Amino acid sequence: MDLIANVQTRLDALAAQSLIRQRRTADTPCAPRQTVDGRPMLAFCSNDYLGLAAHPQVVAALREGAELYGAGSGASHLVSGHSRAHALLEERLAEMEAPHLADAKALYFCTGYMANLATLTALGLDADAMIFSEALNHASLIDGARLARAGVTVYPHGDVQALEAQLIASPASTKIVVTDSVFSMDGDLAPLPALLAVCERHGAWLVVDDAHGFGVLGQHGRGALEHFKLRSPHLVYVGTLGKAAGVGGAFVAAHQAVIELLIQRARPYIYTTAAPPALAHALLASLDIIAGDEGRERRAHLSSLIAQLDRELQLVRWQRPPSHTAIQPLIIGANDEALHVASRLHEQGLWVPAIRPPTVAPGTARLRVTLSAAHTREDVAQLAAALNKLELERTPA
Repeated sequence: MDLIANVQTRLDALAAQSLIRQRRTADTPCAPRQTVDGRPMLAFCSNDYLGLAAHPQVVAALREGAELYGAGSGASHLVSGHSRAHALLEERLAEMEAPHLADAKALYFCTGYMANLATLTALGLDADAMIFSEALNHASLIDGARLARAGVTVYPHGDVQALEAQLIASPASTKIVVTDSVFSMDGDLAPLPALLAVCERHGAWLVVDDAHGFGVLGQHGRGALEHFKLRSPHLVYVGTLGKAAGVGGAFVAAHQAVIELLIQRARPYIYTTAAPPALAHALLASLDIIAGDEGRERRAHLSSLIAQLDRELQLVRWQRPPSHTAIQPLIIGANDEALHVASRLHEQGLWVPAIRPPTVAPGTARLRVTLSAAHTREDVAQLAAALNKLELERTPA
């Protein structure tokens, strides 16, 4: 019982700081209009940026994939779990990113977290390597850097000059710069063109985690590399397939030698059962939508909703960092106030999560509003009106 008491003490400490997280149970498919814990809600919290998670074509492809390949893969990719669906998906993903990478190949992973762990631990196998990590990187990149044999140094958010000084000062034989493309809690973009130029000058890899850019950024939805019109053999690209693509998993695209290294040495790839082939089959349908006319229309509609929210929010006290992406943070500050505002929104049938430390820095608790191409202009207007009214109520006279 002393062990249980110790755990409870730790939980009580979290509660005292307003840091307890709460799960809600969705009873219906991922969409703006959902039934959650038995209640109808208008959700602004998923990463389903193009509204493909419940798209009829994607759902039909998932059903067809299960009929073709069964429910599970049965083993890891290197034993017997690598299906034709996986192979076709990897070929398609390599084709999508080929304009930006030399001799591109792609490798599919069960999750984005695994893809980032695999990439950094495989590239950072050499004890003489050094990883240069962006200060606001996602937890999966931070953990991947910790698990690698390489040394790790952190450069300030978006500070290319500081990074270059670190690269110049480092005697490491292998240098790996790693950054998110779209930062998940702020919605801003990394200065990828400048980062790539620095990496090319100093012979470093640039690993880009495009979790929140793939499918959304770029004329054809290929992501941040297309958005910035980048091409280089120094690039290692990680794209997530459970956000804008609407299904699940992730991929790494890079020079074929890098992909072969991951196959041979990346433990998160080697020692896990392959994702169900039906998911890969469904993703092929999702990629067709992303690359086609419907994908362009959905990206255009999403851009119009982002601009609408920018016009209609009239905030005085809460901070709204500039973001031209689907991630729209509203920084409130104190944990308890962020929770209170999220609770008031929930009472009105609006589902917007309160994000608190350690996900964000202390004193920067926020609402993380995410927009989707499946939202309507009326949905966004309803949210903006509710937020304007709540901030006014919470602002001292």
